[in-house]
Amino acid sequence: MSAKPPSKTQVLNTIAEQTGLKKQDVVSVLDSLGNQISAALNSEAGAFTIPGLCKIVRQIKPATEEREMKSPFTGEMITVAAKPERKIVKVRPLKALKDMV
Repeated sequence: MSAKPPSKTQVLNTIAEQTGLKKQDVVSVLDSLGNQISAALNSEAGAFTIPGLCKIVRQIKPATEEREMKSPFTGEMITVAAKPERKIVKVRPLKALKDMV
């Protein structure tokens, strides 16, 4: 029962068949979508919405300091290394996508 998700080639072929576009045109459209998402996430807004499907949001996770904590496995104190500030990406489904399932 563990069916594999469709491969990129399968997705491209299916979209090309359903829309009547050439496969190369579909590849161009998806590449353009990827470029639009990248530009939006790297902009000041840091968000991109695919209408009816999902909202992609860039968030900045703050830096953490080095700290001591009790190991849940051994019970002794360990030092947890500091982590720098980093960007993370979150994808939230929109109502239309939730209704599809």
